[in-house]
Amino acid sequence: MRFVHETLPQRVVFAPGDAARAIGDEAARLGAARVMVVVAPSASALAATLTGALPVAHVHHEVVRHVPVEVAGRAREAAARCRADALVSIGGGSATGLAKAVALTTRLPVVAVPTTYAGSEATNVWGLTDGAAKTTGVDPKVLPRAVVYDASLLRTLPVGLSVTSGLNALAHGVDAMWGPHADPVDLALAEESIRGLCQGLPAVKADPRGLAGHERTLYGAYLAAVAFASAGSGPHHKICHVLGGMFDLPHAQTHAVVLPHVLALNAPHAPEAECRIAAALTAPTAIEGLAALYARLDAPTALRDCGMPEDGIASAVEPILAAVAANAPALTRDSLTALLRAAWAGEPPRPPCRPPVPSQGVSR
Repeated sequence: MRFVHETLPQRVVFAPGDAARAIGDEAARLGAARVMVVVAPSASALAATLTGALPVAHVHHEVVRHVPVEVAGRAREAAARCRADALVSIGGGSATGLAKAVALTTRLPVVAVPTTYAGSEATNVWGLTDGAAKTTGVDPKVLPRAVVYDASLLRTLPVGLSVTSGLNALAHGVDAMWGPHADPVDLALAEESIRGLCQGLPAVKADPRGLAGHERTLYGAYLAAVAFASAGSGPHHKICHVLGGMFDLPHAQTHAVVLPHVLALNAPHAPEAECRIAAALTAPTAIEGLAALYARLDAPTALRDCGMPEDGIASAVEPILAAVAANAPALTRDSLTALLRAAWAGEPPRPPCRPPVPSQGVSR
């Protein structure tokens, strides 16, 4: 039990049905007098109801997935023009990501109000895309000072998007199990996050307007993001970041499709993590538990349905291998090609055809 764990400094407010008041309270705590609201046009009406009492200096609508560098540049210029002293992001991971990109260079504090289960709001990870290359990094400046979770804001989210967004959150919890800096605290948080998501997502699918399922899923998504932020990015996220940047794939759907394949590849090499994941999914094995959950949720299974071209399999192999480096001992050129082909076609995951090797540093 020799380890060092760092907990990120952030206020988290769970306020079902009370987001407008909570956002106002958090902005006041920051002493904000000129707020720039970051929100996609599709959520502008919602943002107006949530920020009516704020000292809004500018509402910025140019929100693009994967945060292209030119989009980030224009948002930074807008923040400078309106002399913003705080940012409020409302929406999914793209809105949060853009606010983080602004904070990265301006140091403006962010209040994040998620309307999906993206998890970006609870991490100090930023991402920017330049052409077909997505770059990510870690910086304390981008960690939102406060997060306001209001489960009632997710009741109108389409069921399919709820499912894929929730599975993206699940990927945070699973990847945290074998992240490069994983410690016993991360493993405990990740296991509980998987348990919460496994309970919440089926409830959301069964009753999209019900509050209880969304609350449980938000709880799981938050814990997963906290664990992931501490443990660091494992092979799953490295793969998905390369694919998303190269082919402009939808973020949550891509993570949902790839997760079972990475789990099948990594589980034999991380027996403690595999046992924890299986227990959280209440299944004999992690692979069986995830398959059962995906069946209940009617989850997406094919990268080709996300827009990835078949010839992209070959072109993605080398960039992914360069990104994962020593963080995925089971990932070779052949195993990665097989993984991508199966994920592209929507075939069942293919576990490695060789005996398991000792755990790669999951136990502490």
